Amino acid sequence: MPETTGASYAAAGVDIEAGDRAVELMKEWVKKTKRPEVLGGLGGFAGLFDASALKRYERPLLASATDGVGTKVDLARKMGVYDTIGHDLVGMVVDDLVVCGAEPLFMTDYICVGKVHPERVAAIVKGIAEGCVLAGCALVGGETAEHPGLLGPDDFDVAGAGTGVVEYDQLLGADRIREGDAVIAMASSGLHSNGYSLVRHVVFDRARMTLDQHVEEFGRTLGEELLEPTKIYSLDCLALTRTAEVHGFSHITGGGLANNLARVIPDHLHATVDRSTWTPGAVFDLVGTAGNVERLELEKTLNMGVGMMAIVPEVSVDVALQTLADRGVDAWVAGEILERGDHRDGAALTGTYSH
Repeated sequence: MPETTGASYAAAGVDIEAGDRAVELMKEWVKKTKRPEVLGGLGGFAGLFDASALKRYERPLLASATDGVGTKVDLARKMGVYDTIGHDLVGMVVDDLVVCGAEPLFMTDYICVGKVHPERVAAIVKGIAEGCVLAGCALVGGETAEHPGLLGPDDFDVAGAGTGVVEYDQLLGADRIREGDAVIAMASSGLHSNGYSLVRHVVFDRARMTLDQHVEEFGRTLGEELLEPTKIYSLDCLALTRTAEVHGFSHITGGGLANNLARVIPDHLHATVDRSTWTPGAVFDLVGTAGNVERLELEKTLNMGVGMMAIVPEVSVDVALQTLADRGVDAWVAGEILERGDHRDGAALTGTYSH
């Protein structure tokens, strides 16, 4: 029998009032990210950034990047913790920008949900805003989309895009890197936001672990370890460019350390990284052991304890390490740049991890 009442957006599963409530709740957090160049407030159709601020550059280059958080969002959903996943989103975007030496200026976000829970959406935005503060960039706008029928009521995903600027003659890249340069590793805070499809398969399907299970090696529960936010390096990297000569950076994300480092190495050079210079955190050992995952498979999937790498001339090593230490970043010389010679790959790991 056909419906006798008229159809409505609400009956189809979209709650406009809940969306408006979410916007009101997130405004205070977005306000904390405001830079002097940002015009207007939340709620407009577009975020505005005063480009006249770029007049101080001789030849400004705009850099852009976009990313998401991947299947780590499923852990946030299961744990009911929504205010940290935004750190991961910001880290994935702004630390791609800073690889070329760009200062992150602003970000926008996109949050897709099965059903708008205003407090939940506001908590996600709170995390994004806190990440933007750590990165020194503004959150100028975003979109919350409700997709009933495509996503379950508690399902969600997040994505974001960022824009940065770098002076043309300060652009970092492969053309600056020289034989004899040192490779400085910066410690990650954990898994960051890559490889979670493998991690979830290992800990849940193979090891039959639970998120509330206490793990002695972590000193906390499995869920707390897996949800540890991505470390954001952008301001640390920019500080490094002001105190030391830097030839390049590499953001260690999906694909692992060697593959990401190879992306910034010129064809005629080769990077070697010595595993014995650091000890990966316990979470990497757990994934490897519980899943019987081969070392090479781990290394091409996870960051293995290194979230960012800087490539600097030998004469800049001491000041670079001091700068990072002063900023509370655990960093060390992990490798060097050599002539390609017989090496077929742009970067490779050598030695055995320290224990």
